[in-house]
Amino acid sequence: MTKKSWTIEDSKKLYGIQEWGEPYFSINAAGHITVSPQGSHGSSLDLWELVEALQKRNLGLPLLIRFTDILADRIERLNTCFAKAIARYQYSGSYQGVFPIKCNQHRHLVEALVASGKPHQLGLEVGSKPELMIALATLEPASDALLICNGYKDREYIETALLATRLGQTPIIAIEQLEELPLAIEISQQLGISPVLGVRAKLTTKGSGGWENSSGVSTKFGLTIPQILEATNRLQAAGMLHCLQLLHFHIGSQISAIGTVKNAIREASQIYVELRRLGANMQYLDVGGGLAVDYDGSKTRSHASKNYNMQNYANDIVAEVKEACEAGEIPAPMLVSESGRAIASHHSILIFDVLGSSDTASTPPPPVEQKEHLIIRNLWETYESISAENYQEAYHDAIQFQQEAVSLFSFGYLSLTERARAEQLYWACCEKILPIVRYQDSVSDDLKDLENIMVSNYDVNLSVFRSAPDSWAINQLFPILPIHRLDEKPTQRGILADLTCDSDGKIDRFIDPQTGQSKRVLELHSLREEDKGTRGCGDTETDCWAKGVRATRRVAPSASSETASSSRVKQPYYLGMFLVGAYQEIMGNLHNLFGNTNVVHVQMTPKGDQIEQVVKGDTVSEVLGSVQYDAEDLVESIRRRAEHALQEERITLEEQARLLQNYERGLNSYTYLS
Repeated sequence: MTKKSWTIEDSKKLYGIQEWGEPYFSINAAGHITVSPQGSHGSSLDLWELVEALQKRNLGLPLLIRFTDILADRIERLNTCFAKAIARYQYSGSYQGVFPIKCNQHRHLVEALVASGKPHQLGLEVGSKPELMIALATLEPASDALLICNGYKDREYIETALLATRLGQTPIIAIEQLEELPLAIEISQQLGISPVLGVRAKLTTKGSGGWENSSGVSTKFGLTIPQILEATNRLQAAGMLHCLQLLHFHIGSQISAIGTVKNAIREASQIYVELRRLGANMQYLDVGGGLAVDYDGSKTRSHASKNYNMQNYANDIVAEVKEACEAGEIPAPMLVSESGRAIASHHSILIFDVLGSSDTASTPPPPVEQKEHLIIRNLWETYESISAENYQEAYHDAIQFQQEAVSLFSFGYLSLTERARAEQLYWACCEKILPIVRYQDSVSDDLKDLENIMVSNYDVNLSVFRSAPDSWAINQLFPILPIHRLDEKPTQRGILADLTCDSDGKIDRFIDPQTGQSKRVLELHSLREEDKGTRGCGDTETDCWAKGVRATRRVAPSASSETASSSRVKQPYYLGMFLVGAYQEIMGNLHNLFGNTNVVHVQMTPKGDQIEQVVKGDTVSEVLGSVQYDAEDLVESIRRRAEHALQEERITLEEQARLLQNYERGLNSYTYLS
């Protein structure tokens, strides 16, 4: 079989980078990922070179890189799309966006968003008292930026929002539960402040995609139509109907189908018109979030994609609202959207390194001697005879002989060493057959499973629960691929196993741009000899085979520290997880006490890229503090135990000093591996 040379165009197609990454991500001639933070009209940088430079600044992996210019570009694109739609349909109203802080509350990001959004009066949406505190301190007073106040509200929440109007803010209190309305009326009358109120409607239109169950009449938030009418009656009775100025709805995050958007905006537009007819001083129509991100690049209705673009989204909203308002003979409202995912997702990339793997790139098994067990000789003959003509028959023979070897071992007719030898030969057969199968146009069902059977575990330096919780919790797909070596053909198929001691701590579903579906394995490169670290099963090669581990990095139990040191990784293998800027950071948890990663903000300047901000990741002592452990108490406890061991001559003075030194150094170190 002849293999054509691999090109970066092959990698672009394989990983779909042009489909999900345009215009921000591509591959250069060196086979490295490039980032163009300002989109197609700006310069680009080499991501691998950036990661190498950051590590020289003593910033270890995993590392989250935020590109603030991408945030600015996303805001600009969204506003441009609505401006084009308003001009196209001659819409008499306007558009103004707000960023829902719940997507990512980190200070540097929110401040960057507000600064980048100033030309477009980008506001903020909050859903809790802590988020309200952030917004009030971040949005500049006397600006035209809106402050949408959603979520459950108590007296303190409402009173604080109303008093903020004295600072020049523009808070709009959206009533999500009918019980909030009398409280808002009472507080506004006590303070003598005329509030700007809104109502959140429960539409009958259901969303589409992974969050479709969060919409419809059974959704958690919002008022039914009878409740909205009751709210208007209460405001009318209080002489405050003029305060009702906003209608808000939300039919779920990541709406995959444009038809769902159309149906929702059509229903909401009619509610808006009717509220205006009832005498409410309606000014704003908040279409909520839901503008999807094409994570898998398939441009379909899959949960990880969407069948529309940003311009389609803006066009349909503007057209539907205009039609309803003209038919109702009322002024067109200011349109508001809460497009957090679409604004924030692209700007963050999680970079992490591979610590080791059980990839199948191993040396051929040694020849079998005539004196060895018959089952071993049969497996060796099968291995030797494998060809493109008989691979299917050979595969079935290898399975049969392997099963016989297990049975013989169970009944005591095969030693542990012999079983290990049999397993080694079985896996060698599979490795020899797999590349033949990959070149076939069609194969039998049992051979289709060979790819999954031969999958390699790539041990990666991150916690899925901390940095990609949606991947674990709701099977969210993110683009994952190497950030270098993309001019080489990836010969391995792997899944990613994280650092946690949890069976769910893995990623085994990946985007497949070719099919629009997900796939169970990711195409990866074999770790080069100089890349291989000391991680492995900790046994000899034969013992590893006996345990069913196809390991490629093995250190014998007797290996000295000097030997292990000489086997350390020399040229790491870096992977990137893309489009992780929304929700992942803030929703991550402390499983196994792996903390926040190092974070770097990068901004483009006329002279190139500049490190704008560095946020160091959590130390061990910081995460221990989050679960009520005091570092000084821990050190003192170890000191006392070491002193007791010294008195009993179970430890030397030098060993005691080394233990305490390592313990204190460990408390101040990064929670991830170095």
